[in-house]
Order: sequence, then structure tokens, then C-alpha cells
Amino acid sequence: MTTPQDLSPHGLAELRQRYRLERERRVRPDGAAQYRDADAEFGYYAADPYTTGPDEREPVRDTVDVAVIGGGFGGILAGAHTRRQGVERIRIVERGGDFGGTWYWNRYPGVHCDIESHVYLPMLDETGYVPEWKYAPGDEIRRHAVRIARKSGLYADALLSTGVTSLTWDEASGTWIVATDRGDAFRATYVINATGTLTDPKLPGIPGIEDFKGHTFHTSRWDYGYTGGTPEGGMTGLADKRVGIVGTGATGIQVIPMLAEDAAHLYVFQRTPSTVDVRANRRTTAQDVGADDEGWARRRRENYLRIVSGEHAERDLVADRWTESAGLLEKLLPSFRREGDREAFEAAYEAADAAKMNELRARVDRTVTDPETARKLKPWYRYACKRPTFSDLYYPAFNRDDVTLIDTADTHGIERVTEHGVTVGGVTYELDCLIFATGFNVGTSGVLSGKLPVHGRDGVQLLERWARRGPRTLHGFTTSGFPNLIQMGSLQNASSVNFTHILDEQAVHAAALIAAAEAGDALIEPSPEAEDAWIAVLAEGAPDHEWFHAECTPGYYNREGRGRPNGPSAYPHGAVAFHELLGRWRDESMGEVLRARTGPSRARAARPPHRPHEH
Repeated sequence: MTTPQDLSPHGLAELRQRYRLERERRVRPDGAAQYRDADAEFGYYAADPYTTGPDEREPVRDTVDVAVIGGGFGGILAGAHTRRQGVERIRIVERGGDFGGTWYWNRYPGVHCDIESHVYLPMLDETGYVPEWKYAPGDEIRRHAVRIARKSGLYADALLSTGVTSLTWDEASGTWIVATDRGDAFRATYVINATGTLTDPKLPGIPGIEDFKGHTFHTSRWDYGYTGGTPEGGMTGLADKRVGIVGTGATGIQVIPMLAEDAAHLYVFQRTPSTVDVRANRRTTAQDVGADDEGWARRRRENYLRIVSGEHAERDLVADRWTESAGLLEKLLPSFRREGDREAFEAAYEAADAAKMNELRARVDRTVTDPETARKLKPWYRYACKRPTFSDLYYPAFNRDDVTLIDTADTHGIERVTEHGVTVGGVTYELDCLIFATGFNVGTSGVLSGKLPVHGRDGVQLLERWARRGPRTLHGFTTSGFPNLIQMGSLQNASSVNFTHILDEQAVHAAALIAAAEAGDALIEPSPEAEDAWIAVLAEGAPDHEWFHAECTPGYYNREGRGRPNGPSAYPHGAVAFHELLGRWRDESMGEVLRARTGPSRARAARPPHRPHEH
């Protein structure tokens, strides 16, 4: 074929054909059904390896002002901003043994954030904290989550190691009944659902997966009791072990170099290689990021959001591979559109995309010494088809004699798991340990997956309501028939690669809704007409990205090759414009979502004697 550096029309046509062929090698007829939940006999979902077990306690039957479902950054920020509005009794219910969400569960070796920590970590201005690294390790991120929770007094009423099993609206009292897996049935005037988008680990539905007699676990439940070591490495328990790992996405990219250092032999089972760009992590100082100036973190975060959302900024304060490649994120985030000549834009976009992918494939050739291994590691798809990854350690790991790459594309994945190993292409690779870096059921929180049923006015189930005409919300937060229920997440609002910034803005909005309802002794509930108007806004400007994702290599962005249909799923003009819209709405139109109470007037939840907030 024409050299990969050929960006002529003929060269781009050949590149498109190569992408199609590589895609067909990986598409499976079962689509997303090729995965299974990890909460069956494996017990990954329920098990918590980071706590000795929940403390014994009596079921809770009291009343609080606000119940927040989820103790990750979304829930913590919702609690913190609501506290700043003067609300006293805030109860966060979290399945993990402490705050942190995905950063509580994911403690695998090498875990870091791939967004710069100075924009990823929220409330840096408010807490006075300056991250130690440009890309923070997981433990630093988890400790910051705990820092915000303590500073905001969120431990006082929290229920940890507890999962919510149902939410039921009680019209007579004007409260939600929150039931949990520990027998709790307490009441809350408001509920904020912040169960996140990366909460339920998934496993591949490989035939024979239950038959493996060796040790196995998911990366989000790392078994240091077996491997030894810490997130920094030193896994002496693997010194004599043959280890296999399934998955080469964002998690695999980080953990594979660590396993390569410590395992006797590592087998990497890859279906689709990720793009792996330069990481260049380093320690940072307050002076490096201008932390001596008041409001430094907010300015840096907003600057980053503008750039990765396709907006103009006078200066790039972060200057990393995300902002450098910001123009290519246009297809990754279905939340802004380009104006002007579409054909000209798409041609320029494709050329820029090809240039970037050529650069990334050339990096493989420069780093990996074995030509056949290098060939297998090259990504053949458009840049925005999969989440980009970043590492300076990943490719060098494949230059080791004790690391073997097993490409599974020709067999559309692993054929089967046996008692003693993994079979690909008729060859069984015997293993002592099999690790799944297969990610999560992305975007399906407890509510959206159906695992957390929500019954609103007249006993109507939320998902049943949405099944009729699709999800109906105002701004993605509230739904008619479900008063005082506020949803956080990516549904029908705007998103960004820096999702903690999105969650912080959503938490500000949720807290403002509650403050307005408290001031007016009202319920928070949009009218069906307001929902229809919002759906019309989303639909009118929805970008045409369906064709792009239909041509992508399979992954969670395009429902494993099934495509991602156009539709009113996100605000079409980007996160910056969406946040401005919400600010104007709060100033001018908040009353539209407030309804007079038909039952008893709102009274503050009774509370035990005051306990000072933890600091």
C-alpha cells in the first residue's frame, strides 16, 4: 500500500480502505453482548478488597434534607456545594468503604489520571491544595476526594459500604424513601443521583471463563494479597508466575509495564491496539502553575475546557497532547458542531486525523524493536474512534523477552479459557494468573441500568416512563413526575474529556435548585412542556456523527461496532456554552421548575445534636 505518510487523495482513499479491513477483523456479531456483568459468580462487583468489611450497625430510619447516591467526585461535589448553600443534613450513600468513587476502586499498579491533575482535581482553590504531579497517581486523587469530603463535613451522616436498592417517592410526606442493601429505609426531601459512569466492571463473555483454575481478578478490584506490592510496583508474589492480561485500553496501558517488571512472564491478549502518545509526567510546583494567584485553578480549568471544546483561547495554559490534538476531539464529543462548508471541513479533518495517526504509528516503529510486534501494536482507525492513551513505558515493555503480545483480531477475540490457560488461534497459553483490564459498562449508572429502580409520582418507574418516548429531562437534571430528584451524569447535557469539571458545574446547578426550592418552600419538577422544549433544542443542533462512528473500530464509543446514532443525547454547542446557558437560566428562569407543594409545608429535617464538620 501507499506509504502511511501519503496524505494525497489517493493515499487517504487507501488509508480508509485499510481502516475498513482492520475494523472488519474485529467486529463481532454479538456486539456489546460479548460482555457480561462482573457481579455473578466471580463476585467482583460486590467484593471490596480495600476494607475489612462494613461496621455492624442498626438499619437507619431517620430523615435527612438531601440524600446523595454515590461517593465519587460527583457525589462529593454535590454534597460540598449543597453544604455551601446552608443545607445541614446531607447524607451520601456509597457502596465503597470510603469516598473516592472510581478512585476508591481502581488502585491497580501504575494507576494515574490522563488529564492534567491541576485541571482534573476539583476545588483546588477552595482547599488550597496544589497537586504534586502533572498527572496525579490514583492515591493522590483519592486523598483529594477525602480532603473535600472532610472539609465539607460529609462524613457525619454518610452511609459507607452501603448500596442503594430503590428510591420511592411518598406523595403524602413529600419525601423520597431511600432503601439500601443493609436494611435502611430513611427519608430525604431531595435526592441527587451521582452514581457515575464508570461504576460497574464488566468481563468478556469468553467460553470457559468459569473453568480457569488459576487466580483471576478485575483490575478495579486488584488483589494485592496475591500479587504483593503496591500501586508503585514491587509485586513479589508474581516473581514465579505466568500472568495473562486481557485488555489494552486506558487501564491496560498503565498496568502492563508494571506487570512486565514483576511477573516471570507476561502474556498480553490484545484485540485492538490503543493510540499511545507521549505522557512526559513530572513533578510540579506551585510556581509552575501560577498557584500563588487567587483563582488560579478555576482559570486553568476553564482555559482547558475552552480548548478541548473547540473554542478559542488566547493562550494554552496546560499545553499537553489533549490540547494539542483538540481539533480531533470533534468526533469524540457529540457536543459541538462546526459551521461552514461541511465537505471542506471533513476533508481537512480527515487529513489532520491521518497526520496524527501516522505520527502515532511512527512512534511504535521508533520504540518497539521487533518488527512483527510493532506491526501488531499499530492502531488503524481514526483518532477519535477510541479514547486516546498516554504512556512512556508501554511500548518499551514489549522489548522484553519475558513479555509476549498475543493478537486476537483474526479470531475476533479469545477463543476460550481452559482450566489452565487461554486459547487463541488453536494455541493454549498456560497461565497461573489471569487479569481482566476490560473496563466498565460505561454510562450505565444504577438508574440507567435498572439496578436502582426509581418510582415517582403514582408509582411510575422512571425507566418505564422513558421507554415510551426516550429519556425526557430539563437540562439533563430533572424529570416530570419525579419531584426533587436531580440526576448528574452525561445524559442530555454537555460533556468533556475532563469530566470532573462537568461534574463540578452540575453540582453547582443541583445545589442552586435545592436552595431555590428551600427558599420558596417548593418542589423541583419541570413541566412536560419544558422537557419537550429542551429535547427540541438538543435535536435541532445534533451533529451528524453517526456515519463516523459506524466506520470506527469496535469499542464502547460506538456500541462495539453497532454505531452511535444521532439524536438528542447531548447539548450540541459544547460545554462552555452549556454552562453559560445554565447560569443565565438560574438567574432568569429558575422559577419555571419550582412547583407549589400540595402536601404539608416543608420543615427542616430533625437532626441529632450538632457535630462539628471534620477538617
